[in-house]
Amino acid sequence: MEEFRMARAFSVATVVRLLLPSALLIPVWLVFVAFIPDHHRSELMILAAGATVAFAGVRLARWRQMAAATVARLSPEGVEMEDWYGSRVRLAWRHVGRIDVVGSRIPSPRTITKADRIGVRTGARQCIGLVGWGEYETPHHVPNWLLAHRARLPIDPASGLQRISIPLGVVDPLWEHGPMGDQVRQHRPDLFQSTVAPSTHPA
Repeated sequence: MEEFRMARAFSVATVVRLLLPSALLIPVWLVFVAFIPDHHRSELMILAAGATVAFAGVRLARWRQMAAATVARLSPEGVEMEDWYGSRVRLAWRHVGRIDVVGSRIPSPRTITKADRIGVRTGARQCIGLVGWGEYETPHHVPNWLLAHRARLPIDPASGLQRISIPLGVVDPLWEHGPMGDQVRQHRPDLFQSTVAPSTHPA
């Protein structure tokens, strides 16, 4: 079994995504300060700057935790992914249906090229991954929204497996051209004949 983890090096897209919400707080603080008496403005500006930096720091720490806890594992039996909530999804190779654009909680900065040769951004909440019938395990302490998401997944009546997706693009946006792609080709080369042809360059 081989493990693959997210590279925690910062890209421009990552920095913008983490700091943009903090930057949006600045005009809010400026409007608020305009209604404060002059002799209290300097103190409030210092407080606002500290709060903005703290908010950015919390987002950075959360991103680092997510990156450290997200891991994909590929073996002769199949592929699985574990996230920072402790959830784990598994797909046996024989149950992988296709490579496609799938949902994720981590943005991907790349483009894909569909069958009509139109380049499309994968989007802030999407990436390229595997789709099929598999197993979805969640620990007891996960948020309710994640439990609700799992409950909505379709179930194959024949096998009892759930329709799941594994967002390998979270670990590596260009995984098809790296070691993970080599592993998938070794076990399921037919998957790369799908209608979604990933581009060779990030957006």
